Amino acid sequence: MDKTLKVTLITLLSFGAYFFLDELYFKSARTWLHSFINQYGISHIISYLVFGIPIFIGVLLLHRKEGFFNSLGFNRSIIKAMVFSLLCTLPMFIGFAFIFDFNSEVSLNTILISVIAAGFFEELYFRGFLFGQLFRYSRFGFILSVLLGALLFGFAHLYQGNELGEIIGIFLVTFLGGILFAWVYAEWNYNIWVPIFLHMLMNLSWELFSVSDNALGGIYSNVFRIITILLIIVLTILQKRRKGIGIEVNKKTILMKSKNWLQHRV
Repeated sequence: MDKTLKVTLITLLSFGAYFFLDELYFKSARTWLHSFINQYGISHIISYLVFGIPIFIGVLLLHRKEGFFNSLGFNRSIIKAMVFSLLCTLPMFIGFAFIFDFNSEVSLNTILISVIAAGFFEELYFRGFLFGQLFRYSRFGFILSVLLGALLFGFAHLYQGNELGEIIGIFLVTFLGGILFAWVYAEWNYNIWVPIFLHMLMNLSWELFSVSDNALGGIYSNVFRIITILLIIVLTILQKRRKGIGIEVNKKTILMKSKNWLQHRV
């Protein structure tokens, strides 16, 4: 079987199984676990892990156990990812601290669910698996590889909105966020820790201060978020130029890659 076809089928079927089961049974499974564990955040994390089993099976089918961690980007530098993410998100933490009040309602469950679980599992499943397998191991270019995941990522956050304008804004913010996290994942040599820490820290800054009840935010919050995004893009490009490494997402990889492209991948 053609490698692109194999990667595409296994990736889409595995992610589809995860997404379908998650939509139908996640909340009830979390409630059931909570009745035993009596800790909502931990129940949320365990549920996320269990419903990711179809994805883990897909990775094993594609790469076997020997390539499991490498194919998802886990074997890259955690320290570099953390330092880069902290540097890029500083404007959000500093700006929010000056403009907004500290959120007195933040709790352990907030950190476990909205920061740790959201940042880790959303990046692992949407970027490391759905986007990463298609872009890294098939001939699909960046646009074709990222589009489905970004759309689903945007739709998954629509519950935060009430009015039409707000819903559209939330979709656009999260859709574009999905594209940004996928791009930075690819440009940092498929280091999944980079989008994970960026996602966690951006969410943490949003939760620590009374910024907004949803992902859309207001004028001031988006000013500092845009500064963070610009830092992510500029610093990523600068560090690649400093090392003499070409940009991963370029005119040769934007739509479809050449037939011999996969032969030169490590």
